[in-house]
Amino acid sequence: MSERASESASDSKTIRIGVLGAARIAPNALIAPARDNAEAEVVAVAARDRDRASAYASKHGIAKVHGGYEELLADPDIDAVYNPLPNALHARWTLAALDAGKHVLCEKPFTSNADEAKTVAEAADRSGLVVMEAFHYRYHPLAQRVADIIAGGEIGTLRHVQAALCFPLPKFSDIRYNRDLAGGAMMDAGCYASHMVRLLGGGEPDVVSARAKLHKPDVDRAMKAALVFPQGHTGALTASLWSRDLLKITASAVGDKGRITVLNFVMPQAYHRLTVRTAEGKRVEQLSKRPSYSYQLDAFCGAVLRGEPILTPPADSIRNMTVIDEIYRKAGLSPR
Repeated sequence: MSERASESASDSKTIRIGVLGAARIAPNALIAPARDNAEAEVVAVAARDRDRASAYASKHGIAKVHGGYEELLADPDIDAVYNPLPNALHARWTLAALDAGKHVLCEKPFTSNADEAKTVAEAADRSGLVVMEAFHYRYHPLAQRVADIIAGGEIGTLRHVQAALCFPLPKFSDIRYNRDLAGGAMMDAGCYASHMVRLLGGGEPDVVSARAKLHKPDVDRAMKAALVFPQGHTGALTASLWSRDLLKITASAVGDKGRITVLNFVMPQAYHRLTVRTAEGKRVEQLSKRPSYSYQLDAFCGAVLRGEPILTPPADSIRNMTVIDEIYRKAGLSPR
């Protein structure tokens, strides 16, 4: 970490966090986990509408309200920010937070595209501050267990990996269908599927082909992609906000000696099942029901306060956005 980051981490044993925007995801993703984490405190929220921010702060027990994002970033009593703004605003306000000397926990997808991710990564490197993409599932023991089983060779040499995240979002006025805000199924659900396929596949895949179903021109409501990894095994992903695949949250890895299947890799605290099938038989494992968001906040605090490594740094975000961009291109659409 840089000198100012180290000073910030050593000044206190508690990270004071400000929330950019009165976002619906923040209560589950940050506010509730912080109540049970002695190293984190949500101290402020900002919104373009001060009245909305005030109502949000009152509802969630947040002490301070700011009338704009710039005002929050200028607050000397804030050490870090949580950035759950619309996709198209992630890069802009993460960069602004770094300029203000704040650590950042940024919601997925990290940026609108790979070029923006590179710009943010370079700024993070220069600052020495912690910047972490909020792929909360990656911090739950389930994700690491799957990776360890594959690495341990129990299912043999990989042949194929795949992941799907599909859920119904029939409210077409939602910002996730807004092209100007970097919306689309591949950006929202698909960034998870891409990230999980990369974890299972153990490398960075090339995109062989992709096919989109459109809500309107250049805005995908569903996406399928075929991938190939440098080691030779193949991959596939499915993402949907509105298609025949109304609800599917699965991942699997097939090797020459067996298969791993994961039900609900995204929200494992709610319900998940890890199944391993080999010549020796079938095994079902259940891991921690502690919220993945709590594990994520643990990791963020560890990185800020003690310099501990994180699993979703900006370098990883660049790689994930690169895959997403190429899927859009192969589907005949433009990157966001």
